[in-house]
Amino acid sequence: MPKVSRKATSRRSSGYSPKFQITNAIAKALTIIERARGFLQAATLSEQWVTSMSDRALLLEAHHTTHIEGTQLTLEQSEKLLAGKHVYGVSRDDRRELLNYRDAFELVSRYILSDSPITETLIREIHRLLVLGVRGGEARPGEYRRVQNLVPNTETGKIIYTPPPKDDVPELMRQLVVWLNHETDIHPVLVSGLAQFQLVHIHPFVDGNGRTSRLLSTLCLYRTGYDFKRLFTLSEFYDRDRRAYYHAIQQVRDSGMNCTDWLEYYCNGLAAQMNETVDRGRKVIRTDVLSREHDLNARQAFVLQSLMDGMRIRISDLESQFPHTNRRTLQRDLKRLADLALIEHSAGSATDPNREYSLREL
Repeated sequence: MPKVSRKATSRRSSGYSPKFQITNAIAKALTIIERARGFLQAATLSEQWVTSMSDRALLLEAHHTTHIEGTQLTLEQSEKLLAGKHVYGVSRDDRRELLNYRDAFELVSRYILSDSPITETLIREIHRLLVLGVRGGEARPGEYRRVQNLVPNTETGKIIYTPPPKDDVPELMRQLVVWLNHETDIHPVLVSGLAQFQLVHIHPFVDGNGRTSRLLSTLCLYRTGYDFKRLFTLSEFYDRDRRAYYHAIQQVRDSGMNCTDWLEYYCNGLAAQMNETVDRGRKVIRTDVLSREHDLNARQAFVLQSLMDGMRIRISDLESQFPHTNRRTLQRDLKRLADLALIEHSAGSATDPNREYSLREL
């Protein structure tokens, strides 16, 4: 594994001193992340789109961070539940865990505005909100564990990790919080990744450590100006390949608590999310330019944006999106976009409900 000679350390000791090296892979990922941050800060993105996409990111994060821990909700069910709708056939605990995440995220959002330091009290409150009323209260919301818990392989049941003794938890958490609040020359993205791993390693709570660690990581990013307009979700990246996620965490323990491999995984995940976010942002800007150039109405702009996002559209999709607009008007919208050579369609007449529209090569 190629490595660069730079070494990042805290300016003051807290008792917690993470070991890692900045590899070429980490440096490359950080470059991608910084470029994405610069793009999002400079780009002229509509406030409506940013709000819509940040709401979408919250949905995805809430869904995937709880899904990693075993909830059985589909993304569609999660979306309806967060919208306040009733969904039949959903377990009470799955529903509560999802809504709990939203409450904990709102706490983090408010806390950032206060510009206050990260404290043990805050971390415990995040945990309390995440597991409150879930699975019989066995997770002891907001309380450090008083037992020696074990982490099994979810597939085989074999114990793969024994966390530190319960009596060590308060001191280890104190050291982590002191370290997080000290000035450091470590890149903020690396700090957030290290915070996530260390909390999982300490395993301070009976249950809910993974969710708490991922939200702590988000808090660390947000408070240092790396909120990326709140358009990203790391848990979606983890949930795509949970084995890789757990393997990256285990690699730290297998390598004598060297966090290099974990930070490569963490940074590459965030870089991948940022690339997707920037790609969507560029498409929004492109849609805006074409909308102004051709004087498109809101419906036509919606079609163009949806197609740029990789969707294929039928007339029925537009009827669902614009229920108060008659079909003939929607057909005229599609025809105009086709006449402008912005979109193309499959075979069939304009009245064929199965005719699909896609983006033309622009």
